[in-house]
Amino acid sequence: MFRTRSAARSVVVAWLAAMLAVPATAPMAEAKYPDRPVRIILPFGAGGVADVTARIVADRLSDLLGQRFVVENMPGAGGIQAARTVLSAPPDGYTLGLVSNGTAVSAATFSSLPFDPVKDFEMVSTIGTFDLVLAVNDASPFRTVADVIAAAKTAPGKLDIGTVSAGSTQNLGAELFKSMAGVDVQIVPYKNSPDIVAALLRNDVQMLVDFPPAIQGQVDAGKLRVLATSSPSRSSLMPDVPTVAESGLPNYEATAWNGVFAPKGTPEEVIDIVNRALRDVLTMPEVRSKFEQVGVHAVPSSPAELKARLVADIRKWSEVAEKAGLQRK
Repeated sequence: MFRTRSAARSVVVAWLAAMLAVPATAPMAEAKYPDRPVRIILPFGAGGVADVTARIVADRLSDLLGQRFVVENMPGAGGIQAARTVLSAPPDGYTLGLVSNGTAVSAATFSSLPFDPVKDFEMVSTIGTFDLVLAVNDASPFRTVADVIAAAKTAPGKLDIGTVSAGSTQNLGAELFKSMAGVDVQIVPYKNSPDIVAALLRNDVQMLVDFPPAIQGQVDAGKLRVLATSSPSRSSLMPDVPTVAESGLPNYEATAWNGVFAPKGTPEEVIDIVNRALRDVLTMPEVRSKFEQVGVHAVPSSPAELKARLVADIRKWSEVAEKAGLQRK
């Protein structure tokens, strides 16, 4: 009888010990990311390509992961304010940021940044890529990129190319064109895309380099003509338009892109959850269709692939900016 009571007492003690241990481990087991809303900080204003695509993605992530993903716009200062906001947040996955080719351009054109995008950003995934386009007035005699290069070599210093502000992706794309073609042309920076279009229509510049949505209305109206796209292969959105590379400048590439990053130290399992969710979102037919409407190709990636893209672009645009003699900001 004594042994039976002793055994029973041992069982009770073991059970109580197990119960006392539960509170210490249960919250960890029960907590599953995300269990509250997630912020996505954008270094761009509302209404642009990056904003539109980020909101499409945020809506689908909300549906997929059961918590709201909220886009917050923080434009200006080369993306510095937005990046600092993300990096100053706890590294728990509840504050994410948009990294882009613009981040690489800032690293290439600013004398210093208050952070290192390669070391301080925890990459998650690419969201999409999009082309630059080279376009002319529809009345222009230039029918191909080769025509532009030939004219520039025939009359050095007489041909002007319009872009958005000096040091922008569009501006560096034009500088890369100038360098690779070996031509003496003037790269003329304007405040915004409408100003460039107006200048091209007046023939103040003879070609522009910009993103497709910025000129699509004038192209559709028959006032502008696209000569080439900037990616290494033809765009599925403009399959009849040749690339710059196949139009006389082999190896020319100026692809724009954006992606998602988190603060350094964000748990790997959180990065993995967001990465897998983004892969699911970016393969949805309706998402790909909406992206195409604004000229973007939905392209997920691994964190390592996104980091490699950033590193390569910083190196590339640093060389272009230095060769163009651009003053660091």
